[in-house]
Amino acid sequence: MDRRSALQNIGLALLSAGVFQGASRAGNVFAAEEIPAFDDSRLGELKDLNGYFPFMPSESPEAWEERAEYVRRQIKVAAGVWPEPENTKINATVHGKVDRDDYTVEKVFFESSPGLFVTGNLYRPKGKQGPFPMVLSPHGHFAEGRFYDSGEQRVKADIKAGAEKYEIGGRYPLQARCVQLARMGCMVFHYDMLGYADGFCLSYDLIHRFSKQRPEMSSEKNWGLFSAQSELRLINALGLQTLNSIRTLDWVSSLSEVDPQRIGITGASGGGTQTFILAAIDNRITAVFPAVMVSTAMQGGCTCENATYLRVDTGNIEFAALVAPRPLGMTAANDWTKEIETKGLPELKQHFKMMGVPENVVGKYYPFPHNYNYVSRAMMYEFFNQHFKLGIKTPIIEADFEPLTREELSVWNKKYPGPPSDEQSEIKILHTLARNNAKQIQGLTPHDQKSLAEYRRVVGGAFEVLVGRPLPAADDLEAEQISEEEKQGFRQYSTLIKNKRYGEATPALFLLPDQWNQKVVIWLDDKGKAGLLKQDGSLTAPIQRLVDAGTAVAGLDVLYQGDFNQKQPAPTEMPVVKNPREFAGYTLGYNHPVFSKQIHDILNVLSFAKHHESNPQSISLAGFGFSGVRAAAACAHSPELISRLAVDTGGFRFAEITNIRDLRLWPGAVKYGDVTGLLSLCEPAALWLAGSSATVPKLVQASYNSAGLLNKVEMFHESANRENAAVDWLLKG
Repeated sequence: MDRRSALQNIGLALLSAGVFQGASRAGNVFAAEEIPAFDDSRLGELKDLNGYFPFMPSESPEAWEERAEYVRRQIKVAAGVWPEPENTKINATVHGKVDRDDYTVEKVFFESSPGLFVTGNLYRPKGKQGPFPMVLSPHGHFAEGRFYDSGEQRVKADIKAGAEKYEIGGRYPLQARCVQLARMGCMVFHYDMLGYADGFCLSYDLIHRFSKQRPEMSSEKNWGLFSAQSELRLINALGLQTLNSIRTLDWVSSLSEVDPQRIGITGASGGGTQTFILAAIDNRITAVFPAVMVSTAMQGGCTCENATYLRVDTGNIEFAALVAPRPLGMTAANDWTKEIETKGLPELKQHFKMMGVPENVVGKYYPFPHNYNYVSRAMMYEFFNQHFKLGIKTPIIEADFEPLTREELSVWNKKYPGPPSDEQSEIKILHTLARNNAKQIQGLTPHDQKSLAEYRRVVGGAFEVLVGRPLPAADDLEAEQISEEEKQGFRQYSTLIKNKRYGEATPALFLLPDQWNQKVVIWLDDKGKAGLLKQDGSLTAPIQRLVDAGTAVAGLDVLYQGDFNQKQPAPTEMPVVKNPREFAGYTLGYNHPVFSKQIHDILNVLSFAKHHESNPQSISLAGFGFSGVRAAAACAHSPELISRLAVDTGGFRFAEITNIRDLRLWPGAVKYGDVTGLLSLCEPAALWLAGSSATVPKLVQASYNSAGLLNKVEMFHESANRENAAVDWLLKG
């Protein structure tokens, strides 16, 4: 790391500490002994991949449709494929045909994104007439992937244990399933996980064994996978493999000999994860068979199976439920999946029954170690035979075959040399993908009402996932009044806004003028609710002006501010789960980022104000410093609720963050437009924006202009008296 980057990181760390701990240094609304006692689930243990992930079926297809849309979008956002990749023509190279008696095998490679390759083998049946069913076959965490050979000793032990039946099939189980499906009349594409076999454009150690942050690959300009910058763009190992799977599906769907109504997918372990992820988000897959992966227990231990946001408030059983009403088959083993028949499968059966297809889900536990063995493969053959109507006589017996050698399987040779796999090629692959993703988002810039609606669907839909919560319903909230004081011209209330649904509490301070004008301003300060008061407990000048004008003011402590710090000292870096590998997805794949949790506090107070029995006529938001960014995010989430938004972000941009443990890290923020992207989603709220820019940011102009509301945007350019200037503007409304 160069000196400039080191100094920047130190400065950002100090800034983070100030942003989150400033209230404790500046003094709280109450003395320490007066701080109200409260519980908040966010101060407890973080959830990790070894938690419990049950699935609760919806009551009706209509209720499930709404839930399913959100979970699919959540998966796509987490995997970096929201909006969906463009289905452009794929120029695949197919070569090196190997001819067997009743099937052929060819070598295939193509780019899913510049420099990022899909590599694999295409099996075709011989002596049958198409169009053929297609089965995609991601292999999973088998040593050397497509080249896997279990060895003589292992296969003999497996045969003795009853896990395998024949020596060749047991020694080469990945080839075995491809060969058998081809003999049954299916085309099969057996493709590499990144880092395995020919998929080394990104290395095995990087994709599957990453454990330690790389300072030299973590700057604003020179960043690689697993860095803060890649997280800010939602580029991760799971997403890259998902992109490869989507483009693989695009390619096989374009083949004239493939029957588009019969495209299946099956894989085990990590290949099982790829199986249900692709099937969950793409309905072109018509039959799905993940082996030894779907469970309510461990959700996937590899860096390639986890991603920020992926399993927050959801899990693999619900991902499998997204397959319905399409057929779903599963196997379980003596691993984390062993309880599938009592935990998970009953709920999936209830779910498929509710969807009108009770016969379309099946699961079976087999008492063998983690595997995709003969017993499991036999169940899979029967599954595809049934649902693809292949007409094969049962039971289906896996016949011997002549295994392909490594040379016959490998797609790279002297004529087609493999791509580089060093850090520079990693940077090139990721940065090119990031630029293309940014271009796709930029293409959504609105110019009229119709394009604005699409922009809100995509970019607004992404930020909805990043926040991770709807606005709380009135029934979700409960207010506990801690104190009430009579002041000159107003009453001061200290209140805990409790979100019963999530077990959270937001400390708030309300100032209610004696002559209230039915307007509320929620004032966000980096010192929390203490920012409304001077050291002597009197109101600061801007707050006093609002109250004197008859406007009610609410201040609050978001997580790690004010009262929260009296319960537990604010952390100086992002809390993480007990996993030694320095990958954000192990924590943020199961828990909201700190920034999202702080937005939840603001949403709690917004909803409380909206539903209060006093029925306020308008609710406005004001935020300064990093709290200005929070205000923009809350307004972008619920713009229809906010009348006026006054924001001074101090010039902050998420793109500045280079430390993966920075408390302000909000993965995905840069991909979807950073702070400007948030502000562009704030219409129809009137917007006051303080900053160094001479004009309204172009994206904000485009959004407000498309809505016919550009006249509701005001820029303030002076560096001093910004809070008082914001009050001047707020009082106009």
